[in-house]
Formats: sequence, C-alpha cells, structure tokens
Amino acid sequence: MAGVADAAAAAPGSGGEGRRGGAPEQQPQQQQQPQQQEGCRGEPKTLWGSSEPQAAPQQRTETLGFYESDRGRKKKRGLSDLSLLRFISAELTRGYFLEHNEAKYTERRERVYTCMRIPKELEKLMFFGIFLCLDAFLYIFTLLPLRVFLAMFRFITLPCYGLRDRRLLQPAQVCDMLKGVILVICYFMMHYVDYSMMYHLIRGQSVIKLYIIYNMLEVADRLFSSFGQDILDALYWTATEPKERKRAHIGVIPHFFMAVLYVFLHAILIMVQATTLNVAFNSHNKSLLTIMMSNNFVEIKGSVFKKFEKNNLFQMSNSDIKERFTNYVLLLIVCLRNMEQFSWNPDHLWVLFPDVCMVVASEIAVDIVKHAFITKFNDITADVYSEYRASLAFDLVSSRQKNAYTDYSDSVSRRMGFIPLPLAVLLIRVVTSSIKVQGVLAYLCVVLFYCGGLNCCSTKELWIPFSNTHGNSQRGSSGLPIAWREYLFQCPTQL
Repeated sequence: MAGVADAAAAAPGSGGEGRRGGAPEQQPQQQQQPQQQEGCRGEPKTLWGSSEPQAAPQQRTETLGFYESDRGRKKKRGLSDLSLLRFISAELTRGYFLEHNEAKYTERRERVYTCMRIPKELEKLMFFGIFLCLDAFLYIFTLLPLRVFLAMFRFITLPCYGLRDRRLLQPAQVCDMLKGVILVICYFMMHYVDYSMMYHLIRGQSVIKLYIIYNMLEVADRLFSSFGQDILDALYWTATEPKERKRAHIGVIPHFFMAVLYVFLHAILIMVQATTLNVAFNSHNKSLLTIMMSNNFVEIKGSVFKKFEKNNLFQMSNSDIKERFTNYVLLLIVCLRNMEQFSWNPDHLWVLFPDVCMVVASEIAVDIVKHAFITKFNDITADVYSEYRASLAFDLVSSRQKNAYTDYSDSVSRRMGFIPLPLAVLLIRVVTSSIKVQGVLAYLCVVLFYCGGLNCCSTKELWIPFSNTHGNSQRGSSGLPIAWREYLFQCPTQL
C-alpha cells in the first residue's frame, strides 16, 4: 500500500501533496476516490481500480463567433488556404431565406401599404372637415341674420300675445342675439383700423423681422382660438343660466365686453397675418414667401418624432383642418386686396395664381408627409381616418336633435378650434372696402350669393360619409336611423 501511495503522489498533475524527502500522509481507502483530471498536457488520468481510461471532454475555444475544438486546433489550415478567391467565392455563393422571419417582413410591407393609403384617407378627412368649417362660416352670413331677425320679432311682438312662457326668449335665441350684436359692434370697430397704414408699416420691415412676426402670429392665433371659445361659452351660459340658481358669476355685461374685446383683437391678429402674407406676395424676389412656406416643413420635425395616440392624432387632424381653411380665407383676402389695387384687372389674377398654388401645395405636402410618418412610427392604421370622419359626422347629427345642448357652429368650434366670428368680421370689413355694390345687377349678385350660401348650409346632411343602405334602416327614438346611431356612437368610443 505504501508503494502505491508513493506512485500516486509522484504522478504528474496529481492533486496529492508530498513532503520534501518524505512519504505522503496515509488516508483511508474509502476516502481515496480519485476524479478525472487533466494533466498539464491535456491527458486524462485513469480512474482508481479501472482497467480502461475514460475520454476527457474536448475544450472549445471561441474565435470570431465560431467554436473550435482541440482537434480543430491541431489541424489548423495553413495561410495558403485562406486565399482571397476562397473568400470571394463564399461571399458570392452564400444564401438566406426571408421566410424564416415571415412576420417581420409582412409587417414592413403593411407599413408601406399604410403610407400609400394615407394621402387618400387624409384628404378625404380634410375635404369633409373643410366643408364643415365652410358651413359653420357661411352660417354667420346666411342663417344667423335670419335667426336674429326672428328673435327680435319674438321679443317685440311677445307682449301683444301675452307672456305664456316664463322666458322672453329661448336660450338659443339669446345666443343668436349675442352673436349678432358682437358681430355688428366689432365690424364698426374695425373701421378704425387702417389697412393701408398697416400694410406699409409691415412692408418697411426686414425679411427676418417679418419671418419672426409671422411665426409669432401663428402661435398667437392658436392661443386665441383655444381661449376664445371658452370666453364665448362663458357668455352664452351666463346669459341663459336659470335664475333660480345662486349667482356664481361676475355678470352678463362684463362677460359681454370680454367677448367683444376678444373678437376684435382676434380679428386684428388675422388681419396682420393677411397683411404679412400680402407683403410676401408683392415682394419682388419672393424670398419672404419662400421662407414662410419652408417654415411649414419645420412643423414636421416638431411632430413626427413624438409619441401619438389616436386621440392626439385626431386633435392634430382637426387643427390641420382649421389651419388649412384659415389659409384659404387668408388667400381670398390677399387676392381681393390685390385685385382692388389693380382695378380688378383679370390679368393680375394669373400673376397671383402661381403663388397661391405654391402655398396650397406646400400645405398639402406637409400634411401628407407628417401624417404618413406619424402613423408609421406609432403603428396606426389608415382606417383611423374613417373613424375621425364618423366622429365629426356625429357632432353634426347630434346638434340637429331635439335635446341638443349646443349649436352646430359652436360644436365645430369646440372640436376643431375654429371660431368663425373673428374671421367673418375681417372678411366683411375687407369685402365692403374692396367691392362697391352699385346698381341693380350688383344687388342681384349679392342676393344670388346669399341664396347659394343658404343652399350650401341646407345640404350639409348630404355630407355625412355613409352609404345609402344606412338611410333605409329603421329609425330609433332619437330620430336617427338605427344603423347610423349604432355606428356613430360606436366610433367615438374607439378613439
């Protein structure tokens, strides 16, 4: 036994520890269970009492992403085998299969199809929304004067028939009277604003100043639109609030003066915008107009790389509709002022036509690119724009019901941020100063224009984007067809 222990202690790579010049310590036989170990040269030891040696696991070394075993290391290729021709041949003949990641490539293809559908779906929404804004804008010139006349007639003739109701006027008639009075007061106040002096004052500024002024005016217009509708709603509610309730407001007259001041200031702001755009049109080198149009592309940078949900995209779409319609009215004002300066020469209209097309084309291009990349980065399908149209149609239909709580033009203002009163005041001011109505034929043209606007307002029910099959369905208790009501009430919940 001592000789065996000495031999085991002297073996290379053994785990035993011997004393210098002496025999190793004796251990019981039960505790001497040697394990398989590797020597210095990678050769395994034999087990105690075993007749055949056990094969050791091969070591694998990672080199450049591939594993190389011990046998592979012994059979390394020579430098002559790693030739350039072998590398080129491997690169030219290697292959791969896209179906191994089918879901990824299918998703990429659907994104491309979605981007291709965005221009069509977006322009359908824009077209429908612009007509809604046009209807709310024409309402100020067509139906609102008639409603104000009926409210005044009721107020004058009511004592003749006796006071059957506790209210002299209905809440809707009170709101119409307030709108009419605000419109008339602001129109007379706008006569004290000299458009020619404002034009020459703005024209004398440098290009950089005008560029900064135009950007500031755009921001101020959005802030005015956001806060202005709250001022008007506060006035309407204060004037029509039931008298039984405890007074929790400052009174109707302060709210009325606040509303008049807001409409007047907002109208002046839009006039400065139109004047700046007119200066850009009349500049010789068109540098200001180019800078103003290139400013639209900065909007892409500020909105594309943000996180958008469906509700946020709906709000931005409504803002784009309002902005595009406002730009169309501004272009109309610019054309009217320029045609007046050139004595209504039709040839000058063709001079303005390329600049007008550039403004409109830049707006459309910016909106398409912006919405296409927003839907791409946020995984939103193009079908969401049909839901947005249904939501706008729901606002249109709900304002026509007996239990409606707001006027149609006010619902459009709250949804899109488009307030037609300041824009109507400015347009009336520009038209009355640019166009002189003289003669029977001129008055006949005014009557025809009024009838055309009235006809446009009366046919807004045809704008609802539904098929004819929905109109033949059975009507429910709310007056709407059941299929319409289910569709309309379902779509806003999906937003």
